[in-house]
Amino acid sequence: MPQNPVTLSDELLTWYDVHARRMPWRVPPQDRKAGHVPDPYRVWLSEVMLQQTTVVTVKDYFERFTTRWPTVADLAAARDADVMGEWAGLGYYARARNLLKCARQVVAEHEGRFPADHAALLKLPGIGPYTAAAISSIAFDLPHAVLDGNVERVMARLHDIHTPLPEAKPELMAEAARLTPPKRPGDYAQAVMDLGATICTPKSPACGICPWRDPCVARAQGTAQALPKKTPKKAKPTRHGIVYLGRRDDGAWLLETRPEKGLLGGMLGWPGSDWVDVKEDVPDTDPPAMADWQKLPAEVRHTFTHFHLTLTIYGARMGNDAKADRGAFLPRPQFRPSDLPTVMRKAFDLASGEI
Repeated sequence: MPQNPVTLSDELLTWYDVHARRMPWRVPPQDRKAGHVPDPYRVWLSEVMLQQTTVVTVKDYFERFTTRWPTVADLAAARDADVMGEWAGLGYYARARNLLKCARQVVAEHEGRFPADHAALLKLPGIGPYTAAAISSIAFDLPHAVLDGNVERVMARLHDIHTPLPEAKPELMAEAARLTPPKRPGDYAQAVMDLGATICTPKSPACGICPWRDPCVARAQGTAQALPKKTPKKAKPTRHGIVYLGRRDDGAWLLETRPEKGLLGGMLGWPGSDWVDVKEDVPDTDPPAMADWQKLPAEVRHTFTHFHLTLTIYGARMGNDAKADRGAFLPRPQFRPSDLPTVMRKAFDLASGEI
């Protein structure tokens, strides 16, 4: 059986003091011991960005965001379109909408300071149990257990828990909470996540250099590679739709801002149809402007969390006097393809040379 919680947390913190990953949003353990306090704004922003996204991908986005909006008040005052444009490519765009709502609520209700209170954090837009625990522990050194995918894997292996996810979450959370120490809980939270990300990896865990090698029950039982177990996922359906890419002779592109609610809400995109499950059922959709629309040979293929998407592309070149029935023409100097969500940028990449 694993050792007592104090011994385990001490062993992990000793390992973390030497092996902590360097992150632009993180205060290194030695600096933290010297009294340097993490910025709750940077902790919150990084945790929101890291949801369903890799550290490698997030680093550049984080640097751009904090350079452009160095404080939560700066972000709260930003234009929605500017924030959505900077977020483009990170996916899960509801996070960006909630990011703005949360920043504005922190400014309006908390004088521009994130509350050092777990219950108060949970009342902010876009902050769920995991994010509230991460901010509480990392930013404010409060003893709240974090449970992301890395920690689930570490706890399942350390205690040889075979209950499949997501059913196992309460059991894994109980073990994570039991090990969270009252001293240095913020460093411990980052340490256990680092352990899962760098040593207790999904495939080929480096058990030989793990600080918890000896007390790990799954290693002793030879079951570590098989954990955590997961309930099989259902196959993803494929949806279908149409997008219209129109360009005037002066280079302006016909774009629209998608409705606030729904997938890609509030993002810049191409006018098109609804997305449906059967290709033959794609609704008849009037083109967004009068033009000689031509079906292009390439299709957009993109995968979201719960479904695959195939989009048929229609393109048209129009005169400078063309009028839009949907959306608006955006002058070429104001249009950055990087402001588009990934699926819309794929359409642009496929069609821009054809129109």
